[in-house]
Amino acid sequence: MRKIAFLTVFLALVCVCAHAETVVLRTGTRVQGTIVFQNEEVVIVRNAEGQRFQYMRADVASIETSEVSVQQSDSVAEAEPEIQVQKKASILLELAGGSACMPGENFGGAASVDLLVGSHHIKNRHVFVGGGVGYHGVFLGADKYNFLPIQAAVRMPLTEEKHAPMFGVAVGYGVALSKDYLGGLYAGADFGYRCQLNPKTAIALVFYTQFQQARVNTTVTIDEQEFTNKVGRSLVNFGGKFALYF
Repeated sequence: MRKIAFLTVFLALVCVCAHAETVVLRTGTRVQGTIVFQNEEVVIVRNAEGQRFQYMRADVASIETSEVSVQQSDSVAEAEPEIQVQKKASILLELAGGSACMPGENFGGAASVDLLVGSHHIKNRHVFVGGGVGYHGVFLGADKYNFLPIQAAVRMPLTEEKHAPMFGVAVGYGVALSKDYLGGLYAGADFGYRCQLNPKTAIALVFYTQFQQARVNTTVTIDEQEFTNKVGRSLVNFGGKFALYF
């Protein structure tokens, strides 16, 4: 009887409760196993055969947890190695083109490229906050205005889904690239959709609008004499933009 009682106690000690999870993907696929690591970006699951599968958090619809009884050997199980996802600085490259105007005067086209560096993760969300420079060209008939904007920018998706609407803002100062005119305050706004390809890489297609202050040369004729002076003007352009986060 004592041997039976001892064996019963021993089996009770080596049997512990463990958690078994079922990861439900947005496609409807159900993956059973044990979650060995998860954060706001990825979920890593180990199945019964010891294989590991990694899924983006945006692709996971839900995680179901249940308690099952498993039997351990009398040896201490090897601890799982700690998995870390390093969050480094991100680069944002934006290419844009569209129409431009000087309100009340000329109408033409515009093209720009911006290179920004910053953080891609703010408070566990894929929010880009950074700054950088670019090249903006505005073409109004025979007049061309080129600026080097020094700017701070924010780009934020409205949800953490793989495909999500997004908006962005930027402010700074546009340095004129010619002595014929002067630069001034720069501001921009973006609205569109963004696709998260992996924890570090995303692309976006957006509609943008930009505002640039400038002081341009104007000629006035008084008493048959021409006088040239720099007058403040606003350059407004709008169109489409492609953005790459990496």
